[in-house]
Amino acid sequence: MNIPNLLTLLRIVLIPVLVLVFYLEYQWSFIACSVIFALAGITDWLDGYLARKLDQSTPFGAFLDPVADKLMVAIALVLLVERYQVWWFTLPAMVIIGREIVISALREWMAELGKRTNVSVSYIGKVKTVFQMLSITVLLAAVPPDTTGFLLELGVVLMYLAALLTLWSMFVYLRAAWPEFGLGKS
Repeated sequence: MNIPNLLTLLRIVLIPVLVLVFYLEYQWSFIACSVIFALAGITDWLDGYLARKLDQSTPFGAFLDPVADKLMVAIALVLLVERYQVWWFTLPAMVIIGREIVISALREWMAELGKRTNVSVSYIGKVKTVFQMLSITVLLAAVPPDTTGFLLELGVVLMYLAALLTLWSMFVYLRAAWPEFGLGKS
């Protein structure tokens, strides 16, 4: 066990804390949720940075880090969909969660073929993650039922940008894997 892996485990431990705080009926719970999610986002960056800087990459960390990220994002989005319950909010959340499932399956399949590096994390995937983290952090801080507040509007714009980047990055990964699908061969 090393520092990067401990940071990844911290991110997983923060998930039930986020859910618990989300359902607290206190005014401060909105900003607390936002801070918890932002802390998780910072640990996501920090664990990768330290793993590279300290040469502490491990197979356990390589497995757990993306799982922790996807769990935190998916659960936060589900909580937010429950909070707002409108189609224009649910749509980008579905795109983001759906893409994560598709790309996880694609990476696993490509690894079985010995071609995992063909679908390794791209620059656009990293930019997408930044927009996702920013949008969710902002949206968690927005106090409902304020459906016209600055934080909500900013968060929704960032979430739609994240959804567009999500689709773009999914296209990049699928295009890289396309030759392996064997379509068009008899």
